Amino acid sequence: MNQKPNQRLKGQTCIVTGGSSGIGLAIAKSIGMEGANVVINYYSDKESAEKVAKEIEGMSECGSAIIHQTDVSKEKQVVGMFKKAIKKFGTVDILINNAGIQMDAPFHEMTLDQWQRVIDINLTGQFLCAREAIKEFKKRGMRPKVSNALGKIIHISSVHEVIPWAGHVNYAAAKGAIVMLMQSLAQEYGREKIRVNSIAPGAIRTPINEDVWGSKKGMKKLKKLIPYNRIGEPADIGSVAAWLASDESDYITGTSIFVDGGMTCYPGFTENG
Repeated sequence: MNQKPNQRLKGQTCIVTGGSSGIGLAIAKSIGMEGANVVINYYSDKESAEKVAKEIEGMSECGSAIIHQTDVSKEKQVVGMFKKAIKKFGTVDILINNAGIQMDAPFHEMTLDQWQRVIDINLTGQFLCAREAIKEFKKRGMRPKVSNALGKIIHISSVHEVIPWAGHVNYAAAKGAIVMLMQSLAQEYGREKIRVNSIAPGAIRTPINEDVWGSKKGMKKLKKLIPYNRIGEPADIGSVAAWLASDESDYITGTSIFVDGGMTCYPGFTENG
């Protein structure tokens, strides 16, 4: 990561769900490098979560970091995670709703369990965490010396909030729904100075899609979908998340920022279709 330690989020606390690997890991580091305290949520990989926390705390000018195991689809566990964060750091200023999974299948073969589990994690989990965050923002009140906003929520979505994805209907449906969740929250709580946005990554080099980018053939095929002609790195998302959480983006709410190398520009029409 080429990002240098900054202090744009000094004195703030951020929860990053799914923060032990991939995009969530990069976001946790980027937020920590801005001086914020970071709560790294993980589901099963405690070792990786501890490694991320240790790395954040080992960097100069970074905030503190703790880990917390939570299944974000479980209400009691989400409430417990926020309680721990507030007890440790006093409040929560930023929520990065990142946790997500894939359980792919042709639609006619997709089981109810495959459908439900993806919806539970990728959509209901974002609802539960956002609800607890907004409760805390409203209870705590403004901290003008810390941030211009009462609180910030960043949903990690996908280019598949607008691009259909055959064979991944449960995933695409959840990501499409996140747009309305995000915009509705931004609309409802904008007057209270709560900013709610989404980041929609394109193809990012993470373990979840290594079967695609892990071979020369797969990478070549993938690049045909990306006008910028390179796969994204987790740090590309981390840097945008850190900026979007800062006061530098204070007038941005209710929008999706696509970090996709141009994937949503329909590259199939590059040569007149």
